[in-house]
Amino acid sequence: MMHPDTEVRFISEEIGYGVVALKHIPKGTITWVQDELDQIYSPQQVERMSEVAQKMIDKYTFRNNKGNFVLCWDTAKYVNHSFRSNCLTTAYDFELAIRDIQAGEELTDDYGYLNVTEAFEAKNEDTERKVVYPDDLENFHQQWDEQLQQAFTFINNVAQPLKPFISVEVGQEINMIVKGQKEMKSILHCYYDGD
Repeated sequence: MMHPDTEVRFISEEIGYGVVALKHIPKGTITWVQDELDQIYSPQQVERMSEVAQKMIDKYTFRNNKGNFVLCWDTAKYVNHSFRSNCLTTAYDFELAIRDIQAGEELTDDYGYLNVTEAFEAKNEDTERKVVYPDDLENFHQQWDEQLQQAFTFINNVAQPLKPFISVEVGQEINMIVKGQKEMKSILHCYYDGD
C-alpha cells in the first residue's frame, strides 16, 4: 500500500505517470508496505499467461527474493526509477523515505534493488550509473544499507500512517533496531540470485 499523501500524476512524455507527494513526507517515513491485497505470481504462473499479460507483469511488477513477481494493487506500481531515489526498500517488506520528500515531488525507487530480469539503460540523471543491472543489489547494498540505517533513526519520530499494515513482529524488530538492540537486516536480503 502506498502512502496516503500521494497521488498518480503525469510526469512527462518520456517518463509517463508517476507517484507524487501531496504533502511533505519526512525522512524515515514508511512510504510503501506490501500488504495482503498485493498479488504474487510464480515464474511458472507468468509463463502460462498470455503475451499481453506477460508484458504487463514485466512493466508493473518487481521480483522478491524468491523470484516471484509482486503486482501492487494500488498506485505503488507507478513509482518510477531514479539513480537518486528518495525511497529505498528494506528487508521487511516496506520502503522508507531516505530523505525529506517535498509536496509536489515525485517518489522514486532505484530499480536496481527490484531484481529486474534484464539490464536496461535508464534516463540520464548525470550520475555515474547509467544502466540498471539484475545484480545491482550485490554491488550497491552497502551504500543502500547506510542510507537505510540513517533513515531508521527517524522512524519512531515521524507520523507513520502505514504503521497498521506492519506486523507486530516487524514493529518489535524495528523498535529493537532503533534502540541499538538488534542489527538492521541488509537490503541484500531482498536479492534474488536466480537459483
